[in-house]
Amino acid sequence: MPPTASFLSMMSVIWVAAACGASPVQAEVPQATNQAISVAATPQAESACADPFDGEKPDFDPSYWNTDFCQHSIDYSEISSGGPPPDGIPPIDHPQFETVVSAENWLEDREPVIALVLGNDARSYPLQIMTWHEIVNDIVSGLPVTVTFCPLCNTALVFERPEVNGESLSFGTSGNLRNSDLVMYDRQTESWWQQFSGEAIVGELTGSRLTPVPATIIAWEDFKFAYPQGQVLSQDTGFDRAYGKNPYAGYDNAGSYPFLFSGEVDDQLRPMDRVVGIWLGSGNAVAYSYLRLSEERVINDSLDELSLVVFWKAGTASALDTTIIAEGSDIGSTGVFNAELNGDVLNFVANSDGTFADNLTHSTWNIIGKAVEGPLAGQSLQPISHHDTFWFAWSAFVPPETLNSPTP
Repeated sequence: MPPTASFLSMMSVIWVAAACGASPVQAEVPQATNQAISVAATPQAESACADPFDGEKPDFDPSYWNTDFCQHSIDYSEISSGGPPPDGIPPIDHPQFETVVSAENWLEDREPVIALVLGNDARSYPLQIMTWHEIVNDIVSGLPVTVTFCPLCNTALVFERPEVNGESLSFGTSGNLRNSDLVMYDRQTESWWQQFSGEAIVGELTGSRLTPVPATIIAWEDFKFAYPQGQVLSQDTGFDRAYGKNPYAGYDNAGSYPFLFSGEVDDQLRPMDRVVGIWLGSGNAVAYSYLRLSEERVINDSLDELSLVVFWKAGTASALDTTIIAEGSDIGSTGVFNAELNGDVLNFVANSDGTFADNLTHSTWNIIGKAVEGPLAGQSLQPISHHDTFWFAWSAFVPPETLNSPTP
C-alpha cells in the first residue's frame, strides 16, 4: 500500500522546514558486537567508466557531488531522493552539551534519548533534536564518533569515525534514501554510506565498513537516574527548529506504510511493527518483536558462541507518534547485553517494577545492564550493538527468517 496523499503533503512540509537555515553545500550488515570492523585506511584506486548509470537517469542529482560514481556495490535504482539536497537536513558538527539538571527544564521523563556511554563519559542525545538533524559528529571520551538517527526506520546507531589519509571522517546527510533508510556521506571523499549497515555503498570507499559503538534508546528518566553527572545534547545547535515537536506525526502507526519504500514486506509482522535485532560478524542474526518483548520483558538466548539477554522496560514514548514527542504512545525501550559475566552465563527474569534479576545471585539489574542491588551491585553487563527498528527495514536489509518467535 503506497503512502497517502496527506502523508506526502506532510513530508513536503518537513523538507521545507529542514532546509531552512541549512548549510549549503544488498550489502551484508556488519557485525554488531564490540569487535572492530575495519575500514579502508586509504581510498580505493581511482576508477573510470563511460557511464556509471548505464544510460538511466538516477533519482538523485549527480551534479551536487564530487563522488566517484563508477564505484558502487548497489544498483542505483535502489536509491531514491528523499527531497532535501545534501545537508538540507543539517547535521550537528559542533555539538554543545549541558548538565542533566539544566536539561530537566525542557525534557520530559518519557522522552526517548540515545544513551551513549564510553568510559566515564555518558551522553544523551534526545530524539526531539535528532529527528531534525539525524547526525551528530562528536568526540566522546577521546573517540571520534558519529551518532545517527533515521526517523523513517527508527534506527539509532553510533559508529566510530575512522581516519582516512590522517583525517577523521565527518558525516552529513545526502538527502537520499535506500529502503527508506538514511544514506549518509563523508565529507572527505564524498562516499555514500548506508546508515542501517554502516557500509560505504557508493564512491571511493565502497565496501568499507564503520565500527559500531553500542548505544540504545531509553527514556530520559532512566538516563538521568543512571547518569546524574552525564551530559545532554543542548538545544543550542545553531539552527532554529521546533525541538520537542515531531515532524513525522502519525508515521509509526502500525497500519501505515513506510515512506519511499517500494520493496516487499515480509508478512510475519506489519511493516511498522518494531523489532530489536542483533547481527554478528559470522553472518548470523536474530530479531525479536516488541510484541513478544512487551509480554515477556526479558529474553535469554544465544547466537553462535554469544550468550545474550534482551531486556524490555515500559515507559518510553515513541518519537514518531504524536505531534508532541513527550505525549507519544508508550513503546518501551530495550537493552541488549552479553549475558556472560565473571565467567558465568547468567539467566534473567523480569521483576514487576521494571527491573530484572539474575538466577545465580538474585541481584537486581536495570535497563542499562547495571546491577543496582545484591551481591553483584555495581557491576555491568557488556552492551551489544543492536538495531531498534521497524520490521520493514530489518527484513529489507537482513533475511526475514531471522525473526525469533514473532508473537508472544
